[in-house]
Amino acid sequence: MISAIRFLPVAALLLAGGVGPCAAQSARSASFVTLGTMGGPIPSPTRHQPSNVLIDHSRPYLVDAGDGVADQLARAGISLLAVDTVFLSHLHFDHTGGLAGFLGLRYQAGGSSLVTIYGPPGTKRMVDGLIASMQPAAEASYGIPGQRSVAPETTVKVIELGGGETIRVDAMTVKAAQNTHYSFAPGSAEDVRYRSLSFRFDTAGRSIVYTGDTGPSSAVEQLARCADLLVSEMIDVDATVANVRRNAPDMPAGALAGMVQHLSTHHLTPDQVGELAARAGVKRVVVTHFVGTSTPAAEAGYLAAIHRGFDGPATIASDLERF
Repeated sequence: MISAIRFLPVAALLLAGGVGPCAAQSARSASFVTLGTMGGPIPSPTRHQPSNVLIDHSRPYLVDAGDGVADQLARAGISLLAVDTVFLSHLHFDHTGGLAGFLGLRYQAGGSSLVTIYGPPGTKRMVDGLIASMQPAAEASYGIPGQRSVAPETTVKVIELGGGETIRVDAMTVKAAQNTHYSFAPGSAEDVRYRSLSFRFDTAGRSIVYTGDTGPSSAVEQLARCADLLVSEMIDVDATVANVRRNAPDMPAGALAGMVQHLSTHHLTPDQVGELAARAGVKRVVVTHFVGTSTPAAEAGYLAAIHRGFDGPATIASDLERF
């Protein structure tokens, strides 16, 4: 099935819960599965790179596609061929590294139906490169002389979003907002070409907001207004910097300073996650894209920091959990 896209007027956004008082939701009808919960780019032996599946009315939608996503879909009991819609928050490798495997394996398994990929500017350029990488295998197919294969480019459709759109995808209303994972000057050439998005998924009975990678952002706060579930990234800056120093002791001072600036301004600390959740009035927080220390004591400390600002339930997710 081809996912439909329809741009909605502002009035529809108001009804979808983007502004106004928080309203009660009907019975839960959608779930969110955290396939991969480790912020990249360094691989982890216990967590996969960022990827998720939103399931609405039994239909799976891939939300980011980090390395290993095809394997994680199998572990979650979801067939590659069942997924025909992908949302990409931004184009960093830890969020897209598994897309080539997803598209290629799906194609080889007989998945010639159209996959629609929603993502920020640059998504089509990236996907065109992935399709080009599929051509030799597609042309050789199963090595039978005279056999003709489906052209890979006919199996993928890309729709780029800049942030601010509200679209209809099957039974869901989806809103995209430009966040602060990048700090290019508004309106600059870099800002036009490179954007990072957060998504809100409003289903018949539940609203789910996925921050992707972001720093503090009023746009994300507005996007998350009254959501039933906020799926947020989180970083322990001090622990991350210490880890980098251990693994790259010869990193030049300038490069280290730039990395620290990125970590400090383009990501959310535990306190900032709690502040975002409280200001938006969300009902529950799930932390993914986890970058920190995975010990019970450390995770308890992160949750305590979140709860300094947010008094609702909060969870640091592991791979293959369902919320």
